[in-house]
Amino acid sequence: MPTPASAPIPAAGPPNPPPPSPPTAPVLDNSAREILKGTLVPVQVTVAAGEPGGGIAKSGAIRQLALNPGETAEVRDRLRDAAARAGSDAAGVSEATFELLQAFEEPAVPALRPSLAAISRVPAGELTAFAETLLGRRAERLKATDAAREPEASGRAAQAVNTAAVALRGLLAVTAPPVGMLNLERIEMVPVGIQRGELVATIPLAPGEETAVTHTEWSVTSREFTTIVTDSLEEVSETGVTDNTDLAQSTSSQSQHSNQFNITGTVQGGIPIISGSSTTGFTAQGSESASASESVKHARTTTQKAASRSRREHKVTISTKTETGASETSTRMLRNPGKDPIRVDYFSLMRKWRVRLYRYGLRLTYDITVPEPGAAMRRAYAELERLRAQQGPFEFDVKYSDITTDKVDQNGRPDPGGVPKYRWLADRHGVAVRPYPEEPTPLTVSAHVSTGGGWYFLDLEFEVPGGTRVREMRLDAQIGKDDSDDRMNFDVIGAHAEPGWGGLSGPLIIRDHKIMSVGSGVPYMAGFTGRHKVTFFFHHSEQVFAGLTVLRELTPEAVEQWRTDVWNTLYTAAQTRYFAQQQEIAARIAAIEERLESVDTLTLRREENDELMKCVLRFVLGPDFDFMPDDVLAAFTAAGVDLQHGIGFDGPGLDLSPQQWSVLRRHEDVIRFLNQAIEWENVVTFLYSYFWDVPPSWDFVRRLRHPDPSRQAFLRAGSARIVLTVRKGWEERWMRFAEGGAVDAQIPAPYLSIAKEIAAYDDRNYPGIPPANPGRAAVRLQDAVFTTCSADIAPSPNPVTIKVESSDGFVVGLPVVIDVEDDRRLQEAQTVTAIPDATRITVARITVAHRGTQSPVPILQPGEKGALIAEWGDYTPSSGTDIAMTSNLTTIS
Repeated sequence: MPTPASAPIPAAGPPNPPPPSPPTAPVLDNSAREILKGTLVPVQVTVAAGEPGGGIAKSGAIRQLALNPGETAEVRDRLRDAAARAGSDAAGVSEATFELLQAFEEPAVPALRPSLAAISRVPAGELTAFAETLLGRRAERLKATDAAREPEASGRAAQAVNTAAVALRGLLAVTAPPVGMLNLERIEMVPVGIQRGELVATIPLAPGEETAVTHTEWSVTSREFTTIVTDSLEEVSETGVTDNTDLAQSTSSQSQHSNQFNITGTVQGGIPIISGSSTTGFTAQGSESASASESVKHARTTTQKAASRSRREHKVTISTKTETGASETSTRMLRNPGKDPIRVDYFSLMRKWRVRLYRYGLRLTYDITVPEPGAAMRRAYAELERLRAQQGPFEFDVKYSDITTDKVDQNGRPDPGGVPKYRWLADRHGVAVRPYPEEPTPLTVSAHVSTGGGWYFLDLEFEVPGGTRVREMRLDAQIGKDDSDDRMNFDVIGAHAEPGWGGLSGPLIIRDHKIMSVGSGVPYMAGFTGRHKVTFFFHHSEQVFAGLTVLRELTPEAVEQWRTDVWNTLYTAAQTRYFAQQQEIAARIAAIEERLESVDTLTLRREENDELMKCVLRFVLGPDFDFMPDDVLAAFTAAGVDLQHGIGFDGPGLDLSPQQWSVLRRHEDVIRFLNQAIEWENVVTFLYSYFWDVPPSWDFVRRLRHPDPSRQAFLRAGSARIVLTVRKGWEERWMRFAEGGAVDAQIPAPYLSIAKEIAAYDDRNYPGIPPANPGRAAVRLQDAVFTTCSADIAPSPNPVTIKVESSDGFVVGLPVVIDVEDDRRLQEAQTVTAIPDATRITVARITVAHRGTQSPVPILQPGEKGALIAEWGDYTPSSGTDIAMTSNLTTIS
């Protein structure tokens, strides 16, 4: 490391005097920054009572009244009655006004409604009297309505009162038209030099003291280049889902029959000569055992299809960051060889700016207030809320008890001639379900045997399949009598003994007899399932036939199993469809969110300006204006054009009738006038918050969010004040249209004076600007060309040549402002037609006389930047540093 250099410091003396002022720094005009702004100034207008005008405001107030059929006649009668009681013949409102208002009663034919020009001629006082009377009539109707019994009628009455009150306030403001002035201004900032700033560091040195000062300078340049590659793949797949249901049932039955029969007989007898004894024994024993096992397996396979939608994104981000740095370090030794202390001061360097405020134009303005400027843009958010409300856990609204065979109609209400309810549910869910089990068929079992006359037991065996049970048994029998004289007996073992089956002397025939249980009053073996047998007893019978008809019914378990299967099928179908809908809803939500958020800033502003223009057209043209009339749309549809993509006028397929073309072009002239007369690039908008909207929408509007703050404010605006800026040269025509309803309408003088004065101000001078006099013009209007005339200038309708001090800088074809603006009203603006030489200029005409011999007449040609109305300096910090030795403390900050 090199040895630091030692810089000797001269001996300290008294504080150095401040250095001489440097020469004026160059003005960097190419580095100027500009900021556009505007100043809105309201204008107070006094119009005599009864004067026509206020066409737009009156039309809006009449529409706000929302007149119902018959209300105009009610107000007419009430005003006439009030006039009669006061002893007056006039009702305060003319018959022509009543006829005009009656045309606005709903339902109204738009083509028959009065024009804007006709509305502007109606006296504001008559409209106000009508609105006040209508408000009183509606208030009485509201009081007479019982809100508890008729809430809807009460709500409509309250709304009617509110609309009348709002309309009345609008009519009261007609006498003060919402006109004003918009000063178009521009702030220009130009760097004009460097100035020593505040003290940032100081190094004191005592006599003979030496210190080391290290100075480091470094700079780093960082550049980052990021490439984002996004691959998006959206797939829709259909997945087959197979549901296997296995039902295994095993039934084991065991039957054991044991029979033991013992006979022992002893006979004793004799006669006197012979006696004897005989013993006989017989023993028979039999045993029969049967065991059976049955296994039933039922398998059901159901295949369902589920659609799924998936989206995969593969994002690759490549970032390249380059940093280039340079650092330089130097160390110096500071030494004070003198006998007095010294000080080394470090100052920051500040950049000096020249700031000028130019006023380059003045425009006539017209205020309107429109509701919900972003209403059309809220539709997408309303759709989002509707879709999000459909998201949530799956809920099945079919109860288990709803699975019945009760007959219902197509709406699910009981109907004996309808369809079973479970089928109605299946149709509603779009799925096939297992039908209700059919009524089981009867089982029959019979036998034909020969009994031999003695005791005989006959067994009839049968098996009741699973899922069913015995409901009742029916007996059919034919029993023949043997040849003995004994009575015949027949019985069903375990069943109720029928009196007619015992002690018979002849054959027995039984037809379809219900067998009952002993003492219970229920059918024999009712509810039995599985394998069983019935034993019959015969005595003194010969040939017999016995048959059983076993009537079955479904078991409760089988019915419940069917109900469970149907409910599970409906549940699975509803769940599958619900999940598919949820996937579709999520995809639609993602698409809408992406469409709302992936829009550049310029497009957002353009969309907002379009919505404001739509609001202005609706406000000015009223509810009759339709961007696309229904009959014209029907003609487009009939022509088969592509309506969804807006390709209606492409090709020869569209054939509109003259009547349809007339409807389509009904407002063509007015729309053309509005687009030409309004300076849309300078329209000023003030957004009012959500609570200027209808209260039911407050919660929804308050929760609207957007990444762009300006778009979010636009969406959440309940209403907007739109200050329409009238284009230069259209002031008088606009006032005639706004107040009289037509560009050539006759309106009171105050309206025209407003338009003319603002147009004249824009051509000459501006309110609040110092007059262009020789003492201040050269200072305040640097960007203008200025001279004076010391001769008298006489009025003339022809071109006039004026003797001036210098014509240098004046341009032919541009206007010049002659004289000053004061109470004499002498200032005028004329166009330069020629420049004969260096001391003369020629203007188109002179309106008033100017006395240059009494006082020099200033002549000013404004510059391209406009009139300079204010100028000041400003400072911003820079990266530079200044060093001073023993600065004068009284001269530094």
